Amino acid sequence: MTNQSAAVAVVPKSGRYESLEVAVVDGGGHLASVENATGLVWADPHRPDELPEVLADRPNISWVALPFAGIEPYVPYLDAERVWTCARGVYARPVAEHAIMLGLAGLLGMATFARASAWSAPEGSNLVDGKVTIFGAGGITEELVGLLRGFNCEITVVRRSAEPFSGAARTVSFADRATALPGADLVILALALTPDTHHAIDDAELSAMEQHAWLVNVARGGHVNAEALMSALDGGQIGGACLDVTDPEPLPAGHPLWSHPRVMITPHVGNTPEMGVPLLAAHISDNVSRFGRGEPLAGVIDVDAGY
Repeated sequence: MTNQSAAVAVVPKSGRYESLEVAVVDGGGHLASVENATGLVWADPHRPDELPEVLADRPNISWVALPFAGIEPYVPYLDAERVWTCARGVYARPVAEHAIMLGLAGLLGMATFARASAWSAPEGSNLVDGKVTIFGAGGITEELVGLLRGFNCEITVVRRSAEPFSGAARTVSFADRATALPGADLVILALALTPDTHHAIDDAELSAMEQHAWLVNVARGGHVNAEALMSALDGGQIGGACLDVTDPEPLPAGHPLWSHPRVMITPHVGNTPEMGVPLLAAHISDNVSRFGRGEPLAGVIDVDAGY
């Protein structure tokens, strides 16, 4: 198929997003005004409310590329008239590495040792030969399965259906998620946030976890009922929680999770701009090339499902 030079607008247009403009050109496209573009790269993840105005009365734009894998702020603006893509899977490797780091830190006692001001008693357990339950069946989980192979872990994946996930010893449907929790040393959340997955971890799920198990959340804060988590931590129901995301986010100063001895928090840095921008640029470049050739795009959003 002949490659066409796709007309793509990058909005907002500023030096801050120059790498995305370069990515359009590297993908064989050319930069265009919104009025003349057939594709739109929305560059600023912090300004979703401005997107409808840009798209209003612009039927010429048939493809919109969003900058995040998680697109919750954009869901109200999705429509069936355009193809929408997100960065699903683009940030999978760094986020998976971060999840492994957090899980190891939890199991090996870093919550205690990092806070200590004097020599303390030993604590901790190994991840090697352990059991790990992962919520989600996307790119992060694919990377986690590969990384955990070196630890000889037995992996259970929880996904929308019980369709087997490659590399997992067991796959469980989301409706039966409580059955995937007993026996797990680590429970890692790496799934999309939708109305169905909001508070996927609540009282029942925390009660089903092992007393030594650590919860790792690198997905969205809304997956975990924070009040139920605090109750489980205070009651010694689980070993602890490592959170890269919280609800609310940012987590306010003085929130009890900050000072809880069995909690470790990182400020949503599983994928930093330094890690993410080159990965996003490569993704945009690839999709611009596909768009110009009339080929299926990567990371297409299911408008009805909202992710």
